[in-house]
Amino acid sequence: MSQKPSSRFPSRPVAQLLGSNGPVHALTYSSSPGTYILTGSSDRSIRLYNPASTSPVYPPSNTITSRPQTAPPPQGKLIQTYTQHSHEVLSLAVSPTNALFASAGGDRAVLLWDVATAQTVRRFGASSTAHSHTGRVNAVTFLGGGEDVVVSAGLDCTVRVWDARSNNPRPIQVLSEAKDAVTALAPGDAEILAGSVDGRVRSYDIRMGRCVADTFPASVTSVWLARDGRTVLVGTLDSKVRLMDRRDGSCLKTYEAQGRRNEELRVQSVLGGGEGWVVAGDEMTGSETEGNEGRIWAWDVLTGKVVAKVAVPWGSGNENRKRIIGRDGKEKERENVVSCIAWRDGGFGDQFCAGGTSGVVTVFGV
Repeated sequence: MSQKPSSRFPSRPVAQLLGSNGPVHALTYSSSPGTYILTGSSDRSIRLYNPASTSPVYPPSNTITSRPQTAPPPQGKLIQTYTQHSHEVLSLAVSPTNALFASAGGDRAVLLWDVATAQTVRRFGASSTAHSHTGRVNAVTFLGGGEDVVVSAGLDCTVRVWDARSNNPRPIQVLSEAKDAVTALAPGDAEILAGSVDGRVRSYDIRMGRCVADTFPASVTSVWLARDGRTVLVGTLDSKVRLMDRRDGSCLKTYEAQGRRNEELRVQSVLGGGEGWVVAGDEMTGSETEGNEGRIWAWDVLTGKVVAKVAVPWGSGNENRKRIIGRDGKEKERENVVSCIAWRDGGFGDQFCAGGTSGVVTVFGV
């Protein structure tokens, strides 16, 4: 792992990605150099953006109406929308060549897409087959640095391994050691790390057929494998994030902060800044934060000290400012839970993005 962040934390909003008609549950950058961003939403759609191709929210300052100094960041360019899921999209993964991506969600299906044509080329499982997931699919990834093997996991407590080159509807393997829903996946060269609600992170060695489990005091919501494969970052529902040594299962460092909460929802945590920072979302919103903004926390990997607490704005799109009326007839407060985070170039880029219940994805840079 990197011993020190390469630069100051990228806390400046540089773009907003608009268009979702509901909360955003999944984010990923395209493979290196990470030019594009894919988002998965509760509105059943996947959207491809170029955050660098921006348009100003307000007219330029040389027109009659000057742009306010506090104007929100410009809008990224929406390039393509992909619509084949019948329920919310919960996870996304891009192949190393950027030619394909995989998606999964509440409809129990795992889809493999051709990026250029916006068409699905494979459907791994469906409600009508005996080999598919029997509940929503929480996570999907490519295995081994290629695009031939797709791995999915979900509410049915299974991890399923699919051959993307074959038309066989059966998965290559079904890993069923989990005692509760599998919430997160992290791929290695020939191994799969799977985090579960049962408080375990299971490491599956595909070649050796071996499973090793590490136990945590709360349900696992997020798993991120360091580039060298020696350490893994694990987020759990006790408001803590832990960096684990994979050789002996020991905890190298615990990251927490007064005021941060993650006790109910699946909130992601990642390594960023050349693996010099731990970055995580937050459940605390509403009256607990100014302006009902979401929050992102960042810690120094080595010291465990908080290096940044970044506000995530609700967003500037009118479609995301709908009034919500509760059963009591009163307007409910907007709450921007930051649940998904993606860092450019697998944690080694100079930019990251965050999304959640507001439906707006905010891109941050230096």
